[in-house]
Amino acid sequence: MVSINSSSPYLAMAVVQLAYAGSNILTKLALDRGLNQLVFVVYRHLIALVILSPLAYALERKQRPAIGASAMARIFVLSFFGVTVHLNLYYAGMNYTSPTVATALSNIIPALTIVVAALLRMEEVKLGSTSGKAKVVGAVACIAGSLIFTFWKGESVFEGSSVVTLALGRDDRHENWVKGSILIIVSFVAWSVWLILMSGAYKIYPARLSLTVLICLFGTLQSSFLSIFWARDFDLWKIGWNMQLWTVLYCGIMVSALVYYLQTWCISKKGPVFAAMFSPLLVVIVGLFSVVVFGERLHLGSLLGAVVIVSGLYCVLWGKRNDEEMKKETAAPTDISHGRDDEEKTIDNFSEHV
Repeated sequence: MVSINSSSPYLAMAVVQLAYAGSNILTKLALDRGLNQLVFVVYRHLIALVILSPLAYALERKQRPAIGASAMARIFVLSFFGVTVHLNLYYAGMNYTSPTVATALSNIIPALTIVVAALLRMEEVKLGSTSGKAKVVGAVACIAGSLIFTFWKGESVFEGSSVVTLALGRDDRHENWVKGSILIIVSFVAWSVWLILMSGAYKIYPARLSLTVLICLFGTLQSSFLSIFWARDFDLWKIGWNMQLWTVLYCGIMVSALVYYLQTWCISKKGPVFAAMFSPLLVVIVGLFSVVVFGERLHLGSLLGAVVIVSGLYCVLWGKRNDEEMKKETAAPTDISHGRDDEEKTIDNFSEHV
């Protein structure tokens, strides 16, 4: 069994961010070439189901518990926020912006996670303590930075040499930029809720592969239902041997199958904020790639907003880490799980609000 204190969770989250970087770049290209976002969500999760279902059946037959109606309903809600709401709004927003914008705004996820958890009384924020003040200042900075990034471009400070032309021009209308950024931010609110729910999901259903299969199953069913209203044209479901097919295969195998499982594993070991703290790595990878390959312009407002977001991010993480260290100091030596009590009960607390 992998130790919680080993480097494995860190390596796993690095792989997650690398996979997401490839996904964002390929997805933008595929969407610009006509791939419908609902069709995309359905297909990629169907691929994950085909891959993971036999593995879950074979490897978790003895440890997979019977699932009741209550647990099934909670996993359904988990899929609704993490797959159906998050992905469809995220891809809709990316249609109006670029991979760089989408990944830069992802830095607000840790702050949003803290805010949502605090509103649902799942995260303690003591305003009188240094760590509590750091969390609040960091959350405000992340939100302020996202607003700067969204509503103010400023002068162009660098322009790359484009190798691939995106359907969305680099001088696209400002209202599209704003509309896309708002959709992406709302999608990250849903993702923050997913992270909080996932931190307790393993407690009620400790078979990780089977849990991932159920998430993909419900995500497929929910997005298929939405497609009845917004993707009824049969031609939208036809995919040839092109960029769209490779994007669906990549995201189905690398993201919906591998990344979902790795995130489930990491969150069950280290908690939701740990999983959220790796988003700056994604920004660096996608940002550099977009400037080199897509020839994106870097604007003053984008750079300033990104700096404010990252600064706020690390304030939040410092406050969170300081709280965890204080809990460890006050906890009994034999009570190794005391510091994670709040994270383990989040699924039960959340259910009281839905």
